[in-house]
Amino acid sequence: MRELYLLEGDGEDAGWQERGLCAQTDPEAFFPEKGGSTREAKKVCLTCDVRQDCLEYALENDERFGIWGGLSERERRKLKKQAV
Repeated sequence: MRELYLLEGDGEDAGWQERGLCAQTDPEAFFPEKGGSTREAKKVCLTCDVRQDCLEYALENDERFGIWGGLSERERRKLKKQAV
């Protein structure tokens, strides 16, 4: 599923996606089944150089599934509510 986002661009610079550690790991870890563990994906995100770019992308594009920038969809919703 992650590859889908990498291939579909809106013309903006998405080079950060190619540098993301998630591009070098199993994409299924970043899109766990409902109730599945997010631990492995978040562990990868902790050391990723483009974590902030990834999180900003997810927030700006209202990504509702998967781990982006080290946060789950629930954590991103909470972050958005706090920002309002």
